[in-house]
Amino acid sequence: MSATYRDALRAALLYLVLSVAWLQFSGYLLNRFFDSSTDLLRWQLINGYAWVAFSAGLIFIARARLFRCLGVGAKLRERTADRERLRQAAAVFDCTREGVLVTDSKGLIVHVNRAFMEITGYQREEVLGQRPNMFKSGHHPPGFYQAMFATLDSLGEWSGEIWNRRKSGEIYPQWQTIRLIHDDQGQFSQYVAVFSDISAIKKSEHELTHLAHHDPLTDLPNRLLLTDRAGQAVVSAQVHKRGCALLMIDLDHFKLINDSLGHSVGDQLLKGVAERLNALFGPDITLARLSGDEFAVLAENCPQPGHAAALAQRVIDGLKEPFQINGHPLFINASIGISLFPSDALSAEQLLRNADSALFKAKSAGRDGYALYTEELTAHAQQRVEIAFELRRALEQQELRVYYQPVHDLKTSRLIGVEALVRWEHPQRGLVSPAEFIPIAERTGLIAEIDAWIMRQACQQMCLWQAAGVVLSFVAVNVSSRLFARRELYQQVAQVLHDTGLDPAYLELEVTESAVMEDPEVALEQMHRLRELGVRLAIDDFGTGYSSLLRLKRLPVQKLKIDQGFVAGLPGDEDDAAIARIIIALAQSMGMQVHAEGVEQAEQASFLLEHDCDLGQGYWFGRPMPAASLDWTRAPVILPR
Repeated sequence: MSATYRDALRAALLYLVLSVAWLQFSGYLLNRFFDSSTDLLRWQLINGYAWVAFSAGLIFIARARLFRCLGVGAKLRERTADRERLRQAAAVFDCTREGVLVTDSKGLIVHVNRAFMEITGYQREEVLGQRPNMFKSGHHPPGFYQAMFATLDSLGEWSGEIWNRRKSGEIYPQWQTIRLIHDDQGQFSQYVAVFSDISAIKKSEHELTHLAHHDPLTDLPNRLLLTDRAGQAVVSAQVHKRGCALLMIDLDHFKLINDSLGHSVGDQLLKGVAERLNALFGPDITLARLSGDEFAVLAENCPQPGHAAALAQRVIDGLKEPFQINGHPLFINASIGISLFPSDALSAEQLLRNADSALFKAKSAGRDGYALYTEELTAHAQQRVEIAFELRRALEQQELRVYYQPVHDLKTSRLIGVEALVRWEHPQRGLVSPAEFIPIAERTGLIAEIDAWIMRQACQQMCLWQAAGVVLSFVAVNVSSRLFARRELYQQVAQVLHDTGLDPAYLELEVTESAVMEDPEVALEQMHRLRELGVRLAIDDFGTGYSSLLRLKRLPVQKLKIDQGFVAGLPGDEDDAAIARIIIALAQSMGMQVHAEGVEQAEQASFLLEHDCDLGQGYWFGRPMPAASLDWTRAPVILPR
């Protein structure tokens, strides 16, 4: 029974009791005083009017005072206040900037406010009767929602960040509070969710984080972010057993530009330097601006000091070109300090400190150069960079020469082929040993260009020999792993053969076993394509690359070359002898020729001949020499053991 119904019933009963009491008492008095029926009827009528007047006053008094004693007035005022509060709540509900969503006990949406529609893009009619999971973004795993409802069941309320989807499909972050509502009997009746769109807050946080970790002028990482990344690089280098390097770069005499041309020009120059340095490096290198005219480069994979020195030289060379500022060229040089992990430092702080010390050394040495933290490494790295620079110049100035080492048939002792080898004829130092410049050429990538040049020279020379009547079975050319990894190797070889006119059957390409094993599937594809041209293929340095026999039998090669390390101990070293016999037997069983390198003694040649090795090459047969110096008639006698 409602409160209004109870109040009405209480008032009716009170009025009934008073009416009965009045009628009974007035009837008793009138019957005693009047005997005449006419007078009695007249006074009964008067009594009725009197009761109407009295009851009207009584109702007024009861409404004003008596019902107050019964609690009716207070409850009426409370209901009025409740209605006023409901009107206020409805106004707040509709005007608040937070979205509000109400569901019934079954989880169906029964009410949303205007802010909800503005934030989500949905109209009220589109969501009423639907379930809130229609807004799920897919950003959260199922466990997130399970934990949320577990908290709701235990505490009756949940608050947190949640990502939902607008009607447009955009995923956005909300800060949401969900509460369970119970009725007067304590039974769960509704969910109420109040949320706000925090996209702008998230964007501001991201912008603040970016500003905290980046230089506002150049937008490069600042010292804080560089230190953090250096720490991560050191940890990663420790785990993967590799080195990393930090280069500290200081612009020489930058203060003069600021003082003479103004800070505006100085800022433009710093931006230009940042852009140019950024273009020099890949994504695996971090470039940062530490302060003023000081920059830093963090190389997370730098196994050798020479790599760090090459990076420093790249920076120095990259700044040689003038910067166009306000239509005028400006020149700037740089001094660079290099610190290495783990040789110089074992932490990010040490890397920064030691790089700064190395920078001081570079500036003290006359600027426009670099210095490593360790003097010995500095000299060594400088030498390697100088050789790399001179080697590039040697290619341009045609200082490289092709020497040919004879290859003999062990059964007939006759010279049947040659291997083309590169030599460097330096204008001041004379003939430079390949052991000195080939490793540097490999690290700098110049080896691919050198190999391609040797191939063209060797093919041209082979054509000249054939035209002169020299009978040779092949000319062998080494293919480095750098050149072998290039997809255009096929087109490059085909172009050389076409340009020189050499029959492909006379060109033999030697690929090291380690180059083949780097990526066997790519190697297999490359070799099959080269075989399509008709060239011969050989595996060089066999026995040093841990090749799989299963892969070896799939390779379209015609020759295995025994590494000179296994030939050196022949015939006395039992291990070398056993390995040589195994390689010879393996090659013969697979239908391949066997070619031994590094034959320097007659006993070695005799052992190889005894065990049916096909070809021999080494100082005993002849050293590498210019084409004009080859002796075609030489056939040293190999005596049986």
